[in-house]
Amino acid sequence: MSEESKKMANSITQAVITAAQKLSKGVDALQFAEPTTHVYNPLSYAWAGHRSYLEQHACSKKKVVFLGMNPGPFGMAQTGVPFGEIALVRDWVGVHEPIAKPTNEHPKRLIEGFECQRSEVSGRRLWGLFEGRFESADAFFADHFVANYCPLVFMEATGRNRTPDKLPVAEAQALYSLCDTHLRELVTAFQPDWLVGVGAFAESRAKIALKEFDVSIVRILHPSPASPAANRGWGVQVSKQLEELGVWFPGGNGITA
Repeated sequence: MSEESKKMANSITQAVITAAQKLSKGVDALQFAEPTTHVYNPLSYAWAGHRSYLEQHACSKKKVVFLGMNPGPFGMAQTGVPFGEIALVRDWVGVHEPIAKPTNEHPKRLIEGFECQRSEVSGRRLWGLFEGRFESADAFFADHFVANYCPLVFMEATGRNRTPDKLPVAEAQALYSLCDTHLRELVTAFQPDWLVGVGAFAESRAKIALKEFDVSIVRILHPSPASPAANRGWGVQVSKQLEELGVWFPGGNGITA
């Protein structure tokens, strides 16, 4: 790599790290009322994992950015990596860092980091698709990146997950303002051709946040096991979706020109 290329790579990585730190500080200042009782910010207590992810893989312009809604309790909440199913994050993505504890830990949603024995199905499906299609993580990250729109995990008193779209309007507006800014900063750094919303929520938020940007925004089926459609060969369906949309070459492991 030439010195100029190294400088560009370092510039992109630093821009993304700075954006994440700013987002983390911003969301930590927000207030959420019942039925939300516990809020986890993996950009804070799991920063070691997230920073490792960014330092390794946020170091080039991208052609495709995949955007999820927010962390899952057994994925990014444990690892600091979006859709961070533990085995794939450790063994394929290449992130394995000590993870601390959130300040107000729910007894039914303990943070065990890479020692967690639960599997994040959505993350297993998403990263499993990439692992199966690309020769290596480096090959994938050469042109792709995976991010979340919102960095926070919301829980009710019972431990039940509460998604950002269920927040009261005032709480959502304050949160979305910060997340929109962060998404614009990511897209400015990566300059992708495609923004792929993993599910309808991510697509809709991207269309609002990025309305002034020259990026094609599309959507794929969310890999959540709560979706009956996703339980019928999600990887095959999504590969076909991405090929038909023109994001990926049919049958190949690369993206379209």
